Amino acid sequence: MARYTGADCKRCRREKQKLFLKGAKCESAKCPIEIRPYPPGEHGRGRTKDSEYLLQKREKQKCARIYGILEKQFRGYYNEANRQSGKTGENLLRILESRLDNVVYRAGFAKSRDHARQLVRHGHIQVNGRKTDIPSARVVPNDIIEVRDGSKNLTPFAVAQGEAGDKTVPAWLEAIPGSLRILVHSLPERQVIDTQVQEQLIVELYSK
Repeated sequence: MARYTGADCKRCRREKQKLFLKGAKCESAKCPIEIRPYPPGEHGRGRTKDSEYLLQKREKQKCARIYGILEKQFRGYYNEANRQSGKTGENLLRILESRLDNVVYRAGFAKSRDHARQLVRHGHIQVNGRKTDIPSARVVPNDIIEVRDGSKNLTPFAVAQGEAGDKTVPAWLEAIPGSLRILVHSLPERQVIDTQVQEQLIVELYSK
């Protein structure tokens, strides 16, 4: 499976904002973007002319990096969103939010989406009583996501229980730390998705 293996912090610096890819490190003074708030590379401090295309491209890259998705899969999600009724950009964000790895992260059971992806891949998560090790699996309303019984004593989940309440869980999900369970009440509307992207720029890019 293709995946990005470079430095996550360079991706934040490239977008000139925190994408929260490294969990607790992003909240600390050690976050590289706090020290070097400019793009990486020899010409990182140089001025660039922000053309319309560049703004659209950067917005797409930022969104894909936040959710940890490569171009081919992201384009597939866009095509699916475009076939659905309603606004394509909002449909796209709803699809991305409904990924299992994102749900585990949103519920506070993982420090980052990368961490959530790892927990899912290692078989620690089950959906409606069945083990699911595919991070891109999509949840639907009334799904029940749980940590498998054999994994509940592992350190990441003990930490999640100990830090319960520190992170705000979106209203479309209900996290139950005591039993390490997540209830999916609905799929999110745009107004409750806090991902800082301008999805219309992504639609404009792919519509060309």
